Amino acid sequence: MCPGETGRLIAETGVIPRKSRGQNFLTDGRIADRHVQYADIQPGDRVLEVGPGLGILTKRLVEISDSLTCIEIDTALADYIEGELGDRLTLIRGDATKVEFPPFDRFVSNLPYSVSTPIIFKLLDRPFKKAVVMVQKEFGDRMVADVGSPDYSRLTVNLFYRAECQILENVPRSRFKPEPRVDSCLVSITPRPAPFPVKDEKTFFDIVKVCFDHRRKKIGTSLKAAHLVDSAEGIPYADDRIEHLRPVEIAEIADAVWERRQN
Repeated sequence: MCPGETGRLIAETGVIPRKSRGQNFLTDGRIADRHVQYADIQPGDRVLEVGPGLGILTKRLVEISDSLTCIEIDTALADYIEGELGDRLTLIRGDATKVEFPPFDRFVSNLPYSVSTPIIFKLLDRPFKKAVVMVQKEFGDRMVADVGSPDYSRLTVNLFYRAECQILENVPRSRFKPEPRVDSCLVSITPRPAPFPVKDEKTFFDIVKVCFDHRRKKIGTSLKAAHLVDSAEGIPYADDRIEHLRPVEIAEIADAVWERRQN
């Protein structure tokens, strides 16, 4: 697929790319080839694709997967995929942030920019072998950010706790139509056992969210404001800010809060 072919398909399908849905279609087939190769799909793997769009990945996936499910919210795009490949995949029409994901082993997607965050968090709540996603470059930077950097975030900590995450390659904006204002990147997510223990995962994730929602505030202040503790006395790192704490140090806070709430 090239920019000219993408333009032709947009015209033929009647699709009007919507900025609100982050619809920017990849035009470089070589990048699509590598995207699928990175996913390392094996015989018997169940593959899930969110946002197949004009099918640049989908047409490659059906050649190597006997169990492909695609989720597409756009009626015109869903009609196109069903007409071209409907007998070789299962198509779910709907909003991927709301519909139930079927069981899957590999997740492959040019993620619509507008739903990258909720889809990644939804993905992390499910068992799978590997995901390879195209995301905005700044979003990819947040996925793998270092402690103390401006990109270090709730997303970073959640991913670190649950998976190995790696930027595989950067993709310039010129490889999409319509051309977005930002560059993109391909990122792999490979689940692994948690790198450190926590006494209660819900408490850990609640504290990560509360503190990153108020990342400039001291930990103790955020915990009290969220009514997670009555007093920050004795809570580790209470006078620090979460942006400067490693995930394992956040776990120490979560364990202390959980223990206090058991008493």
